[in-house]
Amino acid sequence: MGNDAEVFLKLELLQITGTFKPRGALTNMLNLSQQERERGVAAVSAGNHAIATAYAAGVVGTSAKVVMTETANPFRVELCRRYGAEVIFAKNVHAAFEEVNRISEEEGRQVIHPYEGKFTVMGQATLGLELCRQVSMLDAVIVPVGGGGLCAGVGRAVKLIQPQCKVFGVEPEGADTMRRSLSSGIPQAIDEVKTIADSLGVPYAAPYSFELCQSHMDDLVMINDEQMCEAMGLLFREAKLAVEPAGAAATAALVGPLRERLKGKRVGVIVCGTNIDPVSYSKFLLSAS
Repeated sequence: MGNDAEVFLKLELLQITGTFKPRGALTNMLNLSQQERERGVAAVSAGNHAIATAYAAGVVGTSAKVVMTETANPFRVELCRRYGAEVIFAKNVHAAFEEVNRISEEEGRQVIHPYEGKFTVMGQATLGLELCRQVSMLDAVIVPVGGGGLCAGVGRAVKLIQPQCKVFGVEPEGADTMRRSLSSGIPQAIDEVKTIADSLGVPYAAPYSFELCQSHMDDLVMINDEQMCEAMGLLFREAKLAVEPAGAAATAALVGPLRERLKGKRVGVIVCGTNIDPVSYSKFLLSAS
C-alpha cells in the first residue's frame, strides 16, 4: 500500500449478501423466541443491513419489513426484495427510524438494529475473533465506523485476544456522528448525512455501541469522499476488488491519515462491503482518476 506496512485485508465483501452485516442480523434472529419469529422482524438501513436482515429472516423462517430512504440505491432495494423482504420507503434517514419504530409498535415486529445492542455487537465481534485467529501479532486494525456496531464488536474481540493491537476507527467527514460523540463524551446526532459512503451515514450514535467504541478504540481518523474514491481505485488495481465507498474507508485511512503512524506495522484492514451498482461504481472510479 505504499508505506511498507504488512497489510492483511479482511474480505467481508465476499460474505453472503456482500457485507459483514449478516453476522449481527443472524445473531439477533437466532436469539428470538418462537413467538417473536412468528410476528416477524423490521429493520432500517441505507441498504446493507436491510439486505442482511432480509437474508437472515429467510434463514430462520420469519418475515421481514425493511425501511429505506427514497434515495436508496435501486440495486440494494432489489437485493432486499430478492431475499423476500417487503421494502418501505421514507423521506430521509430520520423519518426512516421513526417509521421502523411505528411498524414495530403496530405490528409487534422485533426491530433488528443496524448497529446497537448486545446481539448486534456480538455478531460483529466474530469478525474480530476470526481476524485475530487468522493473523497473529497485529500492530493495528482499521475499522470503518458508521453507527459504531462493527467497531464496538471488533474492538472488544481484538483487545481480548491481542491486547497490544491498536484499534483505529475511520469515519467520513460528511457523517461525523462518532467524532462528535467522542468529543462530547455522550452519544450525539447529526442533522444530515453528506457523504458518498451511505453505508456509514447514521443519524445518531447509540449508548451500547458508543460506550464500547469509547473503551476499545484507540483513535478515530477522518477521511473525505475523494480519499474513498481513490482507495476504491487502489483496491481495484492492486487487489482486483470492486468495493462500495464504505468498503474502501479503512484502506483510505491506511494510505491517508494513518500512513506515517502505521509505517512498517502489521495492519488488519477491514474491507467491509461491495453492494454497489455498476454505474455508481464507475462514476466514483472516474472521479478519482
